[in-house]
Amino acid sequence: MTVSTSNKHTRRQVLALLSAVVAGAAFTGLPQLAQAQDKQVLRIGYQKAASTLVLLKAHGTLEKRLAAQGIEVKWAEFAAGPQLLEALNVGSVDFGYVGEAPPIVAQAAGADFVYSAYEIPTPEAESILVPKNSPITSLAQLKGKKIAFNKGSDVHWLVISLLKKGGIAYTEFQPIYLAPADARAAFERGAVDGWAIWDPFQTAAIKQIDARVLASGSGVVSHHQFFLSARKYAEKNQAVVNAVLEEAGKEGQWIRANYKEAAAQLAPIQGLEPDVIETGLKHYAHIYKPVDSKVLDEQQKIADTFYELKLIPKKISTRDAVLPAKLADKS
Repeated sequence: MTVSTSNKHTRRQVLALLSAVVAGAAFTGLPQLAQAQDKQVLRIGYQKAASTLVLLKAHGTLEKRLAAQGIEVKWAEFAAGPQLLEALNVGSVDFGYVGEAPPIVAQAAGADFVYSAYEIPTPEAESILVPKNSPITSLAQLKGKKIAFNKGSDVHWLVISLLKKGGIAYTEFQPIYLAPADARAAFERGAVDGWAIWDPFQTAAIKQIDARVLASGSGVVSHHQFFLSARKYAEKNQAVVNAVLEEAGKEGQWIRANYKEAAAQLAPIQGLEPDVIETGLKHYAHIYKPVDSKVLDEQQKIADTFYELKLIPKKISTRDAVLPAKLADKS
């Protein structure tokens, strides 16, 4: 078969065009693709009740600070600490803020994270509530009763500690494991005798449905809150973690100086009245410190108790969940 000269030219032109396209992709499109793949993303897990991170997200100051380094911030909301730690365990988030018990359960389940900082004690920010007309007036009367709380959360430790104070063994009550919204519904319809919950849900129940505080965490638990990082992320991006902690610290200072304005900004986000949020905000410290031996010892006490009660499958050392160079007192 004979190919005409004009067809040969056409074929050469098409091949030349394809070569140019491929060459262009090699020197323009592919580097752009590589840059897109190399763009760093920080994934932060937060709870709607965690006011400092909620306001940090709303104000956008962290995004502005990290954008200069080519780092994008993505936020993921969780109902409570255990759910957030599960996401960290499977690699869905790099950083988060939870109460004192979730890290214990997560570490026992094999989650590879490190404690990055903690909030100083806030025991008034959680309690066991009972209905306003409940005949229960003492902790001892909780024996055999149904108490609703989020399994593996900070109030799980609160329940254990308050029952012990009331002379009740852990086997002598009925735990009803429910997330905050479901627990409140059960509490309101009388399906449970008590509800262990944290702020702002605690204050909301007190002000909205006249729930009564049977006992708070004061004098019984510290109720620390923790900033946690995925270990691999912290090892490679400590400067980014430090930047988040610095911005969170600034946000905490702003809250302490502007409770009313902070509550007004949080109201449409958290779906609660500003006065409820303001009261709840004042139950937290909003002051964060580097992890030290004392707070790890407190965490160890929780871990040992959870193991004794068979709430976690194995013994753990909380000091394993710290980058060696980051322990504040190095003791």
